[in-house]
Amino acid sequence: MTDPKAKNEEQQRSSDEWLQVESLDLDAQGVAHKADGMVVFVEGALPFEEVQFNVHRKKNNWEQGTVTKIGRESSQRVRPGCPHFGLHPGACGGCKMQHLEAAAQVAVKQRALEDNLWHLGKVRPDNILRPLEGPAWHYRYRARLSVRHVVKKGTVLIGFHERKSRYLADMKVCPVLPLQVSDMLMPLRELIGSLDARDTCPQIELACGDAADGLGLGVIALVLRHLEPLSGADIDRLKAFAAQHQGVQWWLQAKGPDSVKLLEEGGPALAYELPEFGVRMPFKPTDFTQVNPHINRVLVSRALRLLDVRSDERVIDWFCGLGNFTLPLATRAREVLGIEGSDTLVARATQNLERNRPATAGRRALAATRFVARNLFEMTPEMLVADGPAEKWLVDPPREGAFALTKALADLHQQPELRGKSWVPPRRIVYVSCNPSTLARDAGLLVHQAGYGCTFAGVVNMFPHTAHVESIAVFDLA
Repeated sequence: MTDPKAKNEEQQRSSDEWLQVESLDLDAQGVAHKADGMVVFVEGALPFEEVQFNVHRKKNNWEQGTVTKIGRESSQRVRPGCPHFGLHPGACGGCKMQHLEAAAQVAVKQRALEDNLWHLGKVRPDNILRPLEGPAWHYRYRARLSVRHVVKKGTVLIGFHERKSRYLADMKVCPVLPLQVSDMLMPLRELIGSLDARDTCPQIELACGDAADGLGLGVIALVLRHLEPLSGADIDRLKAFAAQHQGVQWWLQAKGPDSVKLLEEGGPALAYELPEFGVRMPFKPTDFTQVNPHINRVLVSRALRLLDVRSDERVIDWFCGLGNFTLPLATRAREVLGIEGSDTLVARATQNLERNRPATAGRRALAATRFVARNLFEMTPEMLVADGPAEKWLVDPPREGAFALTKALADLHQQPELRGKSWVPPRRIVYVSCNPSTLARDAGLLVHQAGYGCTFAGVVNMFPHTAHVESIAVFDLA
């Protein structure tokens, strides 16, 4: 058995050792090597800094610790923009990179994308795209905020969890949320504390929409998860709060996502704008939409420019969701097919199609477009052929990626007898990813087994100050 005293002495010796930090991993830990080659991950340290650290986890070939002293500070270190960020007890765990200059954060993510493509997929893009960037603060229009009535403290906490903890951070502001929402955190805490049901409301899901003119914040939808029926007095308190705070719209969730209902009918609809394409997208607060509407607009624009759709082409939008890419594609193509795994989202996308189909002053009527529901994680070559040929594909999968889809395409390339007489593969694929490792895996299939080359790839900074990497890649038939 290890002597605890000896272990503490060993850790103390480690804390006196100076390390040269070489790089940053995606958990925002500085990566360094000890003299004996041992890899050390140091929370709070940045590349090119000289640091001391304490060890809180140790394995045979690596150690993990927290910076205790900085001897030489990085020129890219900045003052965090949030008082709840840091290594101190009770610090919020929602962001990981606020101490790193914004452009350097993007460079770390770009390197992560390139490393994943090469090490996991053996793919090197012909061209690296300029990163897509937007506002670094007040960008997050979607969030799942935990709620806890802490009896010992005599208060309600609302927000994100502490770093590496099941406890909630005592957040008074959150600079990544819209300013109106950040300013509302303390009034929200007071509201929940006043409810009869304060002990049985574990979560508030936030979803913000654009104003009706497309400029600025519109509806602030708050979905209150409640484990027991709300009293009439609690309903009145929620309504009074909405009346006092501009844009607030309460939704109630008694059970699963399908149980979500609007507290008060009427008022403006929750929706977001894609003004370049003359499209307005209504959605429900539990529907999947992009967290960052500013980046989503430029992402859709870049994806369509890269896809280079012509008016005589058919396009398939895989994992189409509400039609975020499908409806803009329908302003350019001859025909569009949107395929999604959720029947509910297909129904919502079809409704959005009908709302946006007529021509406007800024664009023609939408092209022939339809949506179908299908399990995209069980795709086969036969299913691909049945969907018919398309000149272009847009692929926007969840974190799991699009393995079955790319594998089916690879099988059709390697076994052309499965294609039939009229099916041909798409000439170009634009792949939007929220996980560089699954993108790299699928890119390896496309390049090494399906006959494509990776012509472009680049990062999309959808989540500033976090380790989340969004990216986009283009594959052209060789």
